[in-house]
Amino acid sequence: MCKPANGSSSGSELPVPSAAPLPVGGDVKAKEVVVDAGLRSLDHYRRALPKWRYSLRQHLLPLVRWETPYLAAFQNAVRTPALDSYFAITANLGTHTFFMIGLPILFWCGFRGFGKGLVHILAEGVFFTGFLKDMCSLPRPLSPPLQRITMSGSAALEYGFPSTHSANAVSVAVYAILMLRSEHNIYSPTTTVALEALAYFYALSIVIGRLYCGMHGFIDVIIGSIMGTAISLVEFYYAPAVEEWMYSSNYAAPLIVALIILVLVRVHPEPADDCPCFDDSVAFAGVMIGLECGMWRFARYSPYTTIYNGADATFSLAAMGWPLSIARVVFGVLMIFAWREAMKPAMLRFLPHLYRLLERVGMSLPRRFFVPASEYKDVPLHVRDDNLIPNVSDLPKVMRSIRGPGRGRSVSIGPQSAADAYETLAYRERRRRESLEGDNGGIKSKGSLTSLRESAAKQNGVDVFEDGGKSSGVQQQNGRVAEFEKMMGTGTVVVANEEEMILGVEDELGEKEVFSRLVKPRVRYDVEVVTKLVVYTGIAWLAVDLILVTFEMIGLGAGHLVAAAP
Repeated sequence: MCKPANGSSSGSELPVPSAAPLPVGGDVKAKEVVVDAGLRSLDHYRRALPKWRYSLRQHLLPLVRWETPYLAAFQNAVRTPALDSYFAITANLGTHTFFMIGLPILFWCGFRGFGKGLVHILAEGVFFTGFLKDMCSLPRPLSPPLQRITMSGSAALEYGFPSTHSANAVSVAVYAILMLRSEHNIYSPTTTVALEALAYFYALSIVIGRLYCGMHGFIDVIIGSIMGTAISLVEFYYAPAVEEWMYSSNYAAPLIVALIILVLVRVHPEPADDCPCFDDSVAFAGVMIGLECGMWRFARYSPYTTIYNGADATFSLAAMGWPLSIARVVFGVLMIFAWREAMKPAMLRFLPHLYRLLERVGMSLPRRFFVPASEYKDVPLHVRDDNLIPNVSDLPKVMRSIRGPGRGRSVSIGPQSAADAYETLAYRERRRRESLEGDNGGIKSKGSLTSLRESAAKQNGVDVFEDGGKSSGVQQQNGRVAEFEKMMGTGTVVVANEEEMILGVEDELGEKEVFSRLVKPRVRYDVEVVTKLVVYTGIAWLAVDLILVTFEMIGLGAGHLVAAAP
């Protein structure tokens, strides 16, 4: 039997997870950065969120709690080491990094229209799922009973609702299918069917993988998939009209788009915990600004626009040949990395001085969990703040994790983020109160899954302890679900047999232990927001405009093919 949590019944102040220690290189003033110090687990979100957001969270939270034991039962029933590796690896195909590295290649290989559509749907998917994640502040399904299988350490720090992976995968699949069924499809019927089947398989693999890996619940992936579908439909049917307006307008058109994006960044909700969703939203906001400005400039003023743009574009990948195409890709990727490696340190050196001046005149832009410039001397130039494009120094590690999935994949059990810890303690307290009310003859406010299941069975005249007949399989499954429900709120489990992945409940972690074992979020500096905007605006602008111009200037372009054509 599980021991009661240390101090959980007294309502005493909880220890609060500290952010990672500020690096010495940053020379920060002696001040510990803590997350919501002094708050209790049960009223943490009541105090940290506006009333309407807290009310919304309280209405959605029971869904997360209800589905958790069923997710654990699903994971336990189908899990194998081979599927662990498969879903951990394929999850990378739904990440921001995969798309950020792959999308520029579409622009350099003649698929500008398709590439622009993908950037739009992915940027909108990342931004709006991140917007909802921070607004609702809902935890991922509890671990235990779930085991979380991932190749990304930062993913556990994000909220769970809705699933960005699902939104990305479904939006790409839907948009690809719409393009394949449009009048502009250039592929044969056989190839079209094969590509459509691949799109369906890709989306289903990512969505089911999020459930299998214990990273998301049913509600997370359903809402994420709905958002991805809606974003793709809007992009496919309405983006061409917006594009026509953009290319026929003067400089005011890209300026208006950029201002709208910046306003959306500014109104992005503050999370209740230190969640990195905002970082990804800012990066993709920069990508959108750079994309729109770069493509507008290229369409209006570039002498090479007839080669790449529009239905009458003369670019031919087949005529260019593989050697030249590969050289273009290598050179373009090197230019993007060179820009990021040069601009990011420059911004991190310059912006703190500007931010301190703004603070002195009362014009600071405070955001929760970001250290203001007045509290540090400088920012470490190689701070690991990027979940989209890895640093050059990180590339060998990324390649090793892909080549050896056993090395990069990790299986974690127990709370990893502040949201996990607060939910673990809150669920534990709810269960304790129900137990006390039951012992005192009181009326439970809301029965547990097990008690509700037993009550429904009795009303239908079924003996819940009967073993045999048609109901035996259902009862056995219900028994497994009940076992997994008992693990919720314990804070930890013990793996009895690692090869067979059998779980058993260990003593509950005390409150201090729960928070001490969290994945510590890194220190984030106020200047990182503008730095990301500038760096990723430049990356997108380079990819769709300046790199194409450079190709033509250094002999890697397609202009000579046009001149040689009869």
